[in-house]
Amino acid sequence: MTLPSAHPDDPHYVHRTGWLRAAVLGANDGIISVSSLIIGVAAATPDRGSVLVAGVAALIAGAMSMAAGEYISVSSQADSEAADIRREAEAIAATPADEEAELAAIYRERGLSAETAAAVARELTARDPLAAHVRDELGLAEHLAARPLQAALASGATFSTAAAVPLLAAWLAPAGMIMASVVVVSVLALAVLGALGARAGAAPLVPATVRVVGWGVFAMATTALVGRLFGVSV
Repeated sequence: MTLPSAHPDDPHYVHRTGWLRAAVLGANDGIISVSSLIIGVAAATPDRGSVLVAGVAALIAGAMSMAAGEYISVSSQADSEAADIRREAEAIAATPADEEAELAAIYRERGLSAETAAAVARELTARDPLAAHVRDELGLAEHLAARPLQAALASGATFSTAAAVPLLAAWLAPAGMIMASVVVVSVLALAVLGALGARAGAAPLVPATVRVVGWGVFAMATTALVGRLFGVSV
């Protein structure tokens, strides 16, 4: 259920954190991991076929890994949330007076007077005690609930889309320019990703972009160095 906003002209963005985190993580990993692998292979061998095979394999394996990893980790979170809610429902059924007193204590700790806290706890308990405990005791909210399938699809789809960018750059690059082309295109893609992620979450643009680009450049430079040091030309 979507609750009405008291200020619709100034919306909050916290409800986006679930899918936004998975989407940005997937896209960031897609660009960095595939571009880094391509650069590392290209640093070891100039053969375009080997580079492209490695890139395609990284895209497929990475997308599956990201989707599966998100689904498993978020499912674990969902299981923990469901277990806490079940235990809370059992406690409310067994000792309703104690649970109402617990709510009142929570509201007193948040600054309400004893009388007001008791009245609020009593009214919320009469309306929906489980919802009150889930929200105010467990700190869970519907718009922040774990959604494994949503996270898996967002992560896998954005990984594949983003990973295709350095792969396409390697495919279209002139002979002898694979590394340079992939680096330039990947840095630009990371900058766009950082800006889009910041905009979607209403966060400051520059720090988010610098953070994404900085770590991406570090990863690409590291794999290029490894390719140079341990690569064998064929």
